[in-house]
Amino acid sequence: MVERIQYVVPGIHCAHCERALHEELGSAAGVSAVEVDLQTKVVTVAGESLDDAILRAAIAEAGYEAETT
Repeated sequence: MVERIQYVVPGIHCAHCERALHEELGSAAGVSAVEVDLQTKVVTVAGESLDDAILRAAIAEAGYEAETT
């Protein structure tokens, strides 16, 4: 079953930010899709058996801090 987790990532503001998050989150276990909304600062991750700690670590690796919505 596909699940979705959303994070508010206040530090994102440009296409570079979006690419960095797509790259890091896209390589995390179980992730099938990543959506980044630069206006609302919301990142949505979809996939199976998603692990919040792994996703937060991927966001941190991209250089950002995440808040759960």
